[in-house]
Amino acid sequence: MVTATHSSRSGLDSALLLVSRLLLAYFFLPAGIGKITGFEGTVGYIASQGLPVPQLLAAAAIIAEVGGGLALIVGFQTRLVAWGLAFFTLVAGCLFHNYWTLSGAQAATQQLMFNKNLAIVGGLLALSVAGAGAWSMDSRRTGY
Repeated sequence: MVTATHSSRSGLDSALLLVSRLLLAYFFLPAGIGKITGFEGTVGYIASQGLPVPQLLAAAAIIAEVGGGLALIVGFQTRLVAWGLAFFTLVAGCLFHNYWTLSGAQAATQQLMFNKNLAIVGGLLALSVAGAGAWSMDSRRTGY
């Protein structure tokens, strides 16, 4: 079996980690911007779920999604950001895609959304272990 050396793999690894960060950011950044432009609708949706202080929760979601998305793009504090976004995504999935309380087509749609959130959590956890890669702000600080 032929194995690649670390130096020959680091370029590919860094490229794949960059792609991973960009794809994950693509999920969060547009969602956060949508919450900014539709703030009242976001607040209303949060309130409709019976959650307290919907304005504060909407603002927190915007900070998590926009701030976390931008941090992933540039690879800043990637491991910490990935953990935070994984927690945020898991909680959001449980609160807003609770398919177990629904039936029929609604349940199927929300189960799909919940499962998507779980897959994103998995990707974020993998990124939290792997780190940002050499093509990141983190590598400039730590010498990846």
